[in-house]
Amino acid sequence: MSNLFERLLWAKSHLEPFQSQYAVVFEHDMDEPVAVMHPDPNWMACAIAGDILPPVEVYQQLEIIDGKVTNGYILHDRSIPAITEEEAIEYLIQKDIPQHVWQVNSGNRSKFRICKRDQIPSARLYRNAWALTL
Repeated sequence: MSNLFERLLWAKSHLEPFQSQYAVVFEHDMDEPVAVMHPDPNWMACAIAGDILPPVEVYQQLEIIDGKVTNGYILHDRSIPAITEEEAIEYLIQKDIPQHVWQVNSGNRSKFRICKRDQIPSARLYRNAWALTL
């Protein structure tokens, strides 16, 4: 099996980017405005194609000491099969959003929402005032 970087390079040149219809709105810090995560179309193509990305648990097992990853070789060992668009969004939540945001027992309210891209205002005029509502 090739390493992750080689698999990503192959995917960039051979796969058609896939624009997801979903976005994730989340509160990283209660005193800060909400953040919005839009999946990269090239990454989504890799997830949907399969056999390119490592399991999400691998990212959670990375050891970072003084800003450097000491066990990066674990990214290259395994890859996941093809997943759906919805499963890819769940993967990204666990990979890219801080654990205290998505962890079930981390508070008494939900700190993120998965929504359609068209539900997010395109104007950023009042973005610093955005908050999650039920």
